[in-house]
Amino acid sequence: MEAQATAAVKEALAALYHHPDDATRTAADRWLQQFQHTLDAWQVADSLLHDESSNMETLIFCSQTLRSKVQRDFEELPSEAFRPLQDSLYALLKKFSKGPPKVRTQICIAMAALAVHVPVEDWGGGGIVNWLSDEMKSQQDFIPSFLELLIVLPQECSSHKIAARPERRRQFENDLRSSAEVALSLLTACLGIDQLKKQVLEGFASWLRFCHGIPASNLASHPLVYTALSSLNSDQFLEAAVNVTSELIHFTVSRESNGITKQLPLIQVLIPYVMGLKEQLKDSSKDEDDIKAIARLLADMGDSYVELIATGSHDAMQIVNALLEVTSHPEFDISSMTFNFWHHLMRNLTDRGLYTSCGSEASINAERNRRLQIFCRPFEILVSLVSFRVEYPELYHAFSEEDQRDFRHSRYAISDVLVDATDVLGGDPTLKILFTKLIQACGNGQNQKWQPVEAALFCIQAIAKSVSVEEKEILPQVMSLLPSFPHQEQLLQTVCSLIGAFSKWIDAAPSELLILPPLVDILNKGMSTSEDTAAAASVAFKYICEDCRRKFSGSLDGLFQIYQIALSGVGGYKVSSEDSLHLVEALSVVIMTLPPDHAQRALDLICQPVINPLQEIIQQGDTVLQQVPVRQLTLHIDRLSCIFSNVKLPEVVADAVNRYWPTLKSIFDQRAWDTRTMESLCRSCKFAVRTCGRFMGFTIGAMLEEIQTLYQQHNQACFLYLSSEVIKIFGSDPACANYLASLIQALFGHTVQLLRTIQDFTARPDIADDCFLLASRCIRYCPDLFVPTEMFPRLIDCAMAGITIQHREACKSILSFLSDVFDLAKSPEGEKYRELMNTIILQRGVILTRIMVSSLTGALPSSRLEEVSYVLVSLSRSFGGNMLNWARECITLIPPQALTDSERSRFLNIISDASSGSSLGSITDRFAEISEVCRRNKTVQDIVQGALRPHDLTVVPQPL
Repeated sequence: MEAQATAAVKEALAALYHHPDDATRTAADRWLQQFQHTLDAWQVADSLLHDESSNMETLIFCSQTLRSKVQRDFEELPSEAFRPLQDSLYALLKKFSKGPPKVRTQICIAMAALAVHVPVEDWGGGGIVNWLSDEMKSQQDFIPSFLELLIVLPQECSSHKIAARPERRRQFENDLRSSAEVALSLLTACLGIDQLKKQVLEGFASWLRFCHGIPASNLASHPLVYTALSSLNSDQFLEAAVNVTSELIHFTVSRESNGITKQLPLIQVLIPYVMGLKEQLKDSSKDEDDIKAIARLLADMGDSYVELIATGSHDAMQIVNALLEVTSHPEFDISSMTFNFWHHLMRNLTDRGLYTSCGSEASINAERNRRLQIFCRPFEILVSLVSFRVEYPELYHAFSEEDQRDFRHSRYAISDVLVDATDVLGGDPTLKILFTKLIQACGNGQNQKWQPVEAALFCIQAIAKSVSVEEKEILPQVMSLLPSFPHQEQLLQTVCSLIGAFSKWIDAAPSELLILPPLVDILNKGMSTSEDTAAAASVAFKYICEDCRRKFSGSLDGLFQIYQIALSGVGGYKVSSEDSLHLVEALSVVIMTLPPDHAQRALDLICQPVINPLQEIIQQGDTVLQQVPVRQLTLHIDRLSCIFSNVKLPEVVADAVNRYWPTLKSIFDQRAWDTRTMESLCRSCKFAVRTCGRFMGFTIGAMLEEIQTLYQQHNQACFLYLSSEVIKIFGSDPACANYLASLIQALFGHTVQLLRTIQDFTARPDIADDCFLLASRCIRYCPDLFVPTEMFPRLIDCAMAGITIQHREACKSILSFLSDVFDLAKSPEGEKYRELMNTIILQRGVILTRIMVSSLTGALPSSRLEEVSYVLVSLSRSFGGNMLNWARECITLIPPQALTDSERSRFLNIISDASSGSSLGSITDRFAEISEVCRRNKTVQDIVQGALRPHDLTVVPQPL
């Protein structure tokens, strides 16, 4: 049998790597992946690795297979198999000591995984590190393999590819930490072998990353530290030395470091060595990767010691100057390494909460001002260093799409740095620095390049929110310059964005400056130049109208003309349909400033270009309306949504909604089968309901009747979504009770017939999502219309059928609904429903608990853990003793090879603690551990799910 399996593996590998047919290679790959999950894979992989005739492809595949089997499927083996497996891996470790490296690494990872699985006693009492120490002393020919194993041990300790129980993993971590000194002594002993120096440094970094409990005083004089720091000046070992030094820096500020003062002996050793690298940043003979490594180390040092640097001491300012050198590097990838440091430094300088140790308010202010004064100059230099980097390259138009995207992202990153600088310097002083750059870019006006001008304006726009609206010196000059700039596309786009960014300042500017008219002319030009400039101009127009709305009260005719031209698509504007929504929003907010009678007329004017095209389509007959492309409808309906959303005048909007309802109803009736149109139309109705509320009058009844009927015919989830908004607004209104009760009965009655099995839920996740969002709304806003009805238990049954749906949002909605049900049962508001709720839940408790435990242990992704835990906690708190019995009945179904008796007992303790009021956070963490045990590998997860069988337990609701 083994011989046949071995031959099959060899044949499949030959096909995978050498067969000319793609289908054959794909089939071979699939077979090999399936083979890795079989029991035969253990023996075949081991045998082929020991076979001297195995080729490289076979060795790589079999080493990966054996590694994954040890990590994932170790529990498949009988307990007595450990020793033969250990012996075999040890033999392979020695066999591949000199390579191939890829194979040796896989064997090392397999041995590390084996060490995680088995207790320390199985390695001779001292654990794997002590075992390794003995082997390295007695088998020196194989030190390269042993050294690599020493490197991967701490790396694999926290690997969740290893299917170990959390308790065993913690024990291994503790055992490994207790062996740290032995590990460091082994690494120190290997320093005498020159060809292993790089590996030794890698191993040191690996152990530093894993274990932060070594006393700083020991490390400060440790030979490994000295070797790493002295290797910073070696081209051969620079990268490895940088990694070690970076880990040492992190070590000094880790949570286990007991405060930075106790780490000063090590810090005082590290900083001079790192600072000594500063001059190499300017060394043109240095390799780019070496420069990046040095820059990364300097940035790492600054970021880690930012609290010390923020004190402004002489030594601290030396580090700041070194980081300015990195920021000034011409390569953006290198310069940007410091951006996090500048942000964290700003936070340390400006956050008053970090000065509490100073004592009184006066002392806090004095110390804060002292530090801000010290760091003003570095941040002024920072502004100058980064501002030029946003300048468009001459050949930007020839960049690939990816390079253009990278350049745009770099500009956003620099915007953030400039905003950080304003928090230290102040917005107005930063504006002065950038205005100087703008004046320099403008020059004398002859042969003026647009790129430097655009760069300066971009930077000014970036800090707009930090500049005072009372600023009177610089911004009037900037605004007066804008009309004089050429209408080059990128420059015009930035000018438009700048106008929008300073809309609040423009509103506050003295009227005698006459700033607004020429700026509106610029925005007009932007809307007719290109799609990009039109997009920027539309957004700016929206901000201008929002913040300067009262200044437009005498210019409404001009605004409406711009609006109508943009929406009509004629007249030269290049505003896209998406960007036109900004203009709709702009005019909508201007209407808010008008008296009611004028607002009514103005609303009609902005609605006409939207509603008229829809009415024209309807007038052509039902056939045309049914066949017209979706976009011809949704374009205008989305604009209507924008109007209903932004004109916050309930009576005015309600009058328009009532008048336009026949138009909307025609679209409902003729396009109810069209999901995209219905979603757009329901969104428009949602905003109408939200804005108008009870002013909608008869229209709300007509709307509810419409969606109630159409939902039963066309199963559109958006009707449920719209109903949720109606419930939120009208749920507590007694006058609407009959309407809403009928709506709830009809919508839920139809839904429970659509969603009977998990397959139904999977096929209709949008309906499941919106249905249970609506159900939660009913519990919150109109429980009297929902809970006492026969539809309530049927919807709980429906939810139970769909709990294990994999669709994230639908699953979350179902779980939220269930937790809302259980929370209601426990709440004072739910007292009147207590007997009813008890009857409903007690009848379903066993099955519901089993489904929830199944969800916790693998039926749902681990990313649903928080929601699943909350449902279990809510159920426990509402039905404590009963829940414990249900959980006990459920958990005993899981076989002992998946869950031990102690783990079962631990789970029941969690349920008991949840019912007695333990915090949700601690309960969730403890549930997470049980979840991890049951998901530790596919075999265990299948055993658990096979025992609980959640899909066989769902309650199928009976048809009405």
